[in-house]
Amino acid sequence: MAASVHLALEQLKMNGVRMTPQRHAILSFLMDTKSHPTADEIYKALSPAYPSMSVATIYNNLRLFVEAGLVRELTYGDDSSRFDADLSDHYHAICKGCGQIVDFGHPPLLEVEKVASKETGFMVQGHRMEIYGLCTTCNTITK
Repeated sequence: MAASVHLALEQLKMNGVRMTPQRHAILSFLMDTKSHPTADEIYKALSPAYPSMSVATIYNNLRLFVEAGLVRELTYGDDSSRFDADLSDHYHAICKGCGQIVDFGHPPLLEVEKVASKETGFMVQGHRMEIYGLCTTCNTITK
């Protein structure tokens, strides 16, 4: 992932964004995790190493990264946006017990986009698919 962080940092610099240690830490954290963290989770993980960093700093930088196309914001209607630095085509499985989000690969469902476009007249720009269930830990607890 180090090469990915370096490329992302170069892209930000080319767009005139000054690279601060906090920005570097937030971006590195996102690119190194598979957990799809919230801004608060990022803050809790980084605050011991960056005690002067505020939650507002995290939010502002996440907005910057989303606008720059380096990070995806996953919203679920409950004000708990999660952030994903994996921009590859992939889908998510979400545990209804603990909220864990796990990536899984599957060929893109382009036929669904074609049908949606034809039936709605929309110019489809992409889609997001999520599978809901219980992770192995929560499934074990409920048995």
